[in-house]
Amino acid sequence: QVQLVESGGGLVQAGGSLRLSCAASGRSFSDYAMGWFRQVPGKEREFVAHISWSGGRTAYADSVKGRCTIPRVNAKNLMSLQMNSLKPEDTAVYYCAASTATYRSGSVIPREYDYWGQGTQVTVSS
Repeated sequence: QVQLVESGGGLVQAGGSLRLSCAASGRSFSDYAMGWFRQVPGKEREFVAHISWSGGRTAYADSVKGRCTIPRVNAKNLMSLQMNSLKPEDTAVYYCAASTATYRSGSVIPREYDYWGQGTQVTVSS
């Protein structure tokens, strides 16, 4: 199994940037596709972005496309979410997750992820 720990959340003004990090330990990091999801109270967990095990394929939710990138460095067991031009509606708890489904290419479906971090709060003020 793999353990995931997110960091980098915080309070930022609208239009600002944040870089979230997800550090993995345990089983080989390159065994997993990785994803970022977010959740606000009372709503379902929402897909943000995912990246394949090799880093060669990425996908983004329409709501963040053009404003986010999801790099990963397998040698460092590290994945990030660079978020720019942040909006108040980006406020949520952000979770990283690891998946072996879909041949490790990544998925937009939360239940296809095997492991989750504890989450990090991102608050964007208007």
